[in-house]
Amino acid sequence: MANVVLPDAVLVKNYVGGDEIALATLIERHQSKIYGFIYSKVMDRDVTEDIFQDTFIKVIKTLKTKNYNEEGKFLPWVMRISHNLIVDHFRKTKKMPFNRDTEEYSVFSIMTDNSPNIESRIISEQVEVDLQRLINELPDDQREVLVMRIYDDLSFKEIADLTGVSINTALGRMRYALMNLRKVIEKNQIILTN
Repeated sequence: MANVVLPDAVLVKNYVGGDEIALATLIERHQSKIYGFIYSKVMDRDVTEDIFQDTFIKVIKTLKTKNYNEEGKFLPWVMRISHNLIVDHFRKTKKMPFNRDTEEYSVFSIMTDNSPNIESRIISEQVEVDLQRLINELPDDQREVLVMRIYDDLSFKEIADLTGVSINTALGRMRYALMNLRKVIEKNQIILTN
């Protein structure tokens, strides 16, 4: 017999009707998304575990009391519960100021997730690889000055001392390195942003 994937609404109805396995299926289905969301906000595995468990305790209590209004939005409902528990956690630990929603202000207007997602990390890594390849194509003296200035964060005086040239020569090499990079980037229409 083929595995039939039951919609969340059916699983919720089955659980309310006494089928404990239906809840296990729901938790398993959405575990990684909910856990990942909580972890992205609290950045602590132990706290994430606690909030994750508290989230499903609230879910179970609400479902058992038959106060859940099924509108086909099980996951958003659970995410809202976990979000509220995250806010409660920060309120208790005083890491996040508490602001009530008003007509002019919504907590969601200031809440952002600036952590890089997998796509932006891959793009950043590719940009770094492309840039390194371009730098390696520069003449040795230009590459040396550019790497010392950008990657080693040395002053032009330090670069001049280390390479045995004047500060003006070091500045000139840096200028030519940047001009050569720009030419190659424009000629090949390379995009180095994410």
